[in-house]
Amino acid sequence: MSEQQSVIFIDDEQHIRQANAQTLELAGFEVQVFESAEQALPLLGPEWPGAVVSDIRMPGMDGMQLLARAQEIDRDLPVILVTGHGDVAMAVEAMRQGAYDFIEKPFSAERLIDTVRRAVGRRCLTLENRSLKLELEIQSAPGPRIVGNTPAMRRLRATIAQIADTDADVLILGETGTGKELVARALHEHSKRRDHNFVPVNCGAVPENLIESELFGHESGAFTGAKGKRIGRFEHSNHGTLFLDEIESMPMPVQIHLLRVLQERAVERLGSNLTIPLDLRVVAATKVDLAEASTQGEFREDLYYRLNVVTIEIPPLRERIEDIPLLFQHFLLVASARYDREIPPPGADQIRALLSHRWPGNVRELRNIADRYVLLGENLDYDLDRLIHGADSEVALTLPQQVECFEKSLIVQQLTLQNGGLKATMEALGIPRKTLYDKMKKYGLDKSQYK
Repeated sequence: MSEQQSVIFIDDEQHIRQANAQTLELAGFEVQVFESAEQALPLLGPEWPGAVVSDIRMPGMDGMQLLARAQEIDRDLPVILVTGHGDVAMAVEAMRQGAYDFIEKPFSAERLIDTVRRAVGRRCLTLENRSLKLELEIQSAPGPRIVGNTPAMRRLRATIAQIADTDADVLILGETGTGKELVARALHEHSKRRDHNFVPVNCGAVPENLIESELFGHESGAFTGAKGKRIGRFEHSNHGTLFLDEIESMPMPVQIHLLRVLQERAVERLGSNLTIPLDLRVVAATKVDLAEASTQGEFREDLYYRLNVVTIEIPPLRERIEDIPLLFQHFLLVASARYDREIPPPGADQIRALLSHRWPGNVRELRNIADRYVLLGENLDYDLDRLIHGADSEVALTLPQQVECFEKSLIVQQLTLQNGGLKATMEALGIPRKTLYDKMKKYGLDKSQYK
């Protein structure tokens, strides 16, 4: 039985302890009974994965005192108080002080089981969120923003770590919304240039008649409307990193000028004959195949080969579905801090909805969904599947595909949280060892990837 189903039941009357322990055990819980709160306290800790059920009136430490001590240990420990008729006002006050719930005597077995099940479920979510937060914190090579544990993301982080502190120009390939600028920033922040400027330019967003001035700068009077000197993005990024996003959108005449700057590592402002030497790294990004574009005459072949010193490819989100729960939790934490809102914890149905979507907008789309979830979740009785897919849209994956994605995601998540420990993973998932081995083989998972 998984330790996540643990319950501590405290009552000074033996027959009450035995009867309620039997009720909870038949419902699938692992129950430990104690006749005093003092006996139970040593078991409680920040990582204890269960709920406490305690009578209020007991010799020695009573239920209110136990609640206070439990709150000191961990404010999120769920404590359920059992009250007599005259103790209801006291129990209400206890809930104000942080008790999870109270049950008034006499109570039915169903009432006890339902309350305990909800409390244990919340405790599991609390501990899981803590583990995910810790996982996000240790994702620090090269940076906490590049989140994911799939082999593709591990290779991506390893590549960045290997080339970050070199001067090699880099070409980043990835669909819209995959996080190309985040990778470029990671390269910059983990290089010797980190103390100098990181200068992003979206080549597709700058008007064609202004892009040369934007990149290379100009002198006063260089063209009509040039009333003063302007420092271009190349010069501004000297000693730092210049990030050219959507490089495929750059006009052909500007590509010629760019090639010369890259080759000579020097720039001349428009309207000037003065050559300004540059010490910078250029990181370019594209969502199209530049080799194919150069074959079609839509991109200069010589510029493509000049940019393509090192290539980093970012996989689309649909190819790393196992990372979605971790990414979603990351974005929930960010949105919670940004909007100063509590996070409504997503359940299994919500996670299944996330895994079933094809994510054409990739990580950016997932981040937007997380923002909307935090902003609307506490005020609307809504369905996350409807939030993602829309009221009338159909799920992109078949049911068997959804089930496999969800199953693989849960196994990967537990292997990550348990540092590849198969016994702990088996217990957390509640499956036999052979079943776990068979499913890992089916999905191509190796425990060594998660240590």
